[in-house]
Amino acid sequence: MKNINIKIADITQEDVCAVVNAANSSLLGGGGVDGAIHRAGGEQILNECKSLRASSYPNGLPTGEAVATTAGEMRAKYVIHTVGPVYSSCKNRCEELLSNCYINSLKAASELKCRSISFPAISTGIYGYPKDKAAKVAYKAVKSFLGADDSMEVNFVFSSQENCDIFTDAIKELQSRD
Repeated sequence: MKNINIKIADITQEDVCAVVNAANSSLLGGGGVDGAIHRAGGEQILNECKSLRASSYPNGLPTGEAVATTAGEMRAKYVIHTVGPVYSSCKNRCEELLSNCYINSLKAASELKCRSISFPAISTGIYGYPKDKAAKVAYKAVKSFLGADDSMEVNFVFSSQENCDIFTDAIKELQSRD
């Protein structure tokens, strides 16, 4: 699809309107992409997340939902935090919950009038979602959203060639069926 780009890069350095954070439900930072975004964006992101926890999400951000904060010191204007499913415990809702992460993040970006967004591979790290399956869910969700609003540029950003190749191969497999 013309509006979808796949690349190897540091998501914290993306020059886009919004980057997506594969957050944990606490919204208070963690490891992987979550930790990298909090470190790169600085205290402003954490302060806004604490405010969200105190007001809108006292029990944490639910899986599949998305919420935006500033991007602090990063090039992006916003960080859209979303909580992916833990693969070992999401049972028959894994695909639905992961798809919701992408759709709800895109909706949040659209509400913020963003025309560019960068995603990491949500749930494929410590949350254990198989990368090839996650890639297919991500692509289908983004393609579906862009079918209704093709003005957004979507980047899938990976930190390694291996992860980029897994994602690219999964998409090619889906496209060959179209």
